Amino acid sequence: MGNLSLVTVVIIAANALISFKGFGDYSFFERYKFNVGGIKRGEQIRLFSAGFLHVDTTHLLFNMLTLYFFANVVIAYMGNLNFIIIYVASLLLGNLLSLFFHKNEYHYSAVGASGAVTGILYAAILLEPDMSLYMFFVPVPIPAYIFGIGYLLYSIYGMKKQLGNIGHDAHFGGAIGGYVVTLILAPWVFEAHLMMVGLLAIPIIILFVMHRAGKL
Repeated sequence: MGNLSLVTVVIIAANALISFKGFGDYSFFERYKFNVGGIKRGEQIRLFSAGFLHVDTTHLLFNMLTLYFFANVVIAYMGNLNFIIIYVASLLLGNLLSLFFHKNEYHYSAVGASGAVTGILYAAILLEPDMSLYMFFVPVPIPAYIFGIGYLLYSIYGMKKQLGNIGHDAHFGGAIGGYVVTLILAPWVFEAHLMMVGLLAIPIIILFVMHRAGKL
């Protein structure tokens, strides 16, 4: 991991400052959270601003810790500018996928950097698929690509079953953002890790097929 880069510090600080503002200011939180009705009224800023709001400190801490663990991997390979592009694209694609799946739910709302952070996680997996991830409840390291595939398959299941108060579609959209934008910006990944590129595409194809078949 090494020391955090300035850009990562700025993103974490922005998330913390805006989230804490939202904790103490209900009207601010309501004005900038992801809300289908608000977006349909023309408040597109919510597609971006919601990615810096969180429900509580635990939600904020979990997302920022995940970003902390994987940001440097992406920055080391891609540089600061491309890191920011991947982060913002993943944030927006995560919320756009949520809007797509909940477009008829006028009152549907969500907040959190999960889409952006998941995009960074998937970018890191593409760039360094041999790395291992450690989970609190699993005492052995998990290969990153296995975690990536498993997580997206779980997200599809969560979307289908509407599990918990979790934006599974935003996570999935963020992962797609990290996957696609990384491959656009770093096409050498196709040559270096072609099999992993194919494996990580499987859940995305499954999502598309299930949606076309009306199963999702």
